[in-house]
Amino acid sequence: MGCYQSKVKKQWLGYEDPVTLASQTAFSVSEVEALFELYKSISGSVTDDGLISKEEFLLALFKNKKKENLFANRIFDLFDANHKGVIDFGDFVRSLTVFHPNASKEDKIDFTFKLYDLDGTGFIERHEVKQMLIALLCESDMKLADETIEVILDKTFEDADVNRDGKIDRAEWQQYVSKNPSLLKIMNLPYLRDITTTFPSFIFHSEVDEIST
Repeated sequence: MGCYQSKVKKQWLGYEDPVTLASQTAFSVSEVEALFELYKSISGSVTDDGLISKEEFLLALFKNKKKENLFANRIFDLFDANHKGVIDFGDFVRSLTVFHPNASKEDKIDFTFKLYDLDGTGFIERHEVKQMLIALLCESDMKLADETIEVILDKTFEDADVNRDGKIDRAEWQQYVSKNPSLLKIMNLPYLRDITTTFPSFIFHSEVDEIST
């Protein structure tokens, strides 16, 4: 077993022991091993270098390696935790765990907060929500009138921005999501409980209007 793992590590950059990853995530050892087979498939889809590039990531998740989309790019950035420009196996498993049904609600809320905090300021501001909403609409092939988008933004900040400072902090976001649990719908991928080697077409194609609920 040790010899086998040594060979695997030499062939795959960023490879980490499944037992270690299982202890740090919501996945079991067997699920991590299945994810490795999945990872190998994705990382070799364009360039067989053992790492997932943005092109490969977007092709696997969004079925279009040429398409530029803020939402898709944001998901890649969050998976690329160390800002290397590529995703290694450890990044892949540790990022994917937040979508596991057994992952904590707090972790899921934290991920969605980071998703919308485009500027990394520790706050979600109106222009960030608008950018993400437009990107989600584009990804879902939906279009709303500018007036409708502004109504959604008004309602969101009316409900979430408790202290009326024009931005949403982490505590306000947590409270808002707790009252609107449908916002976490995209954060649960049930098949990760019993992962297969078929990569999920991520349920990032969410119901855009849930933002306004």
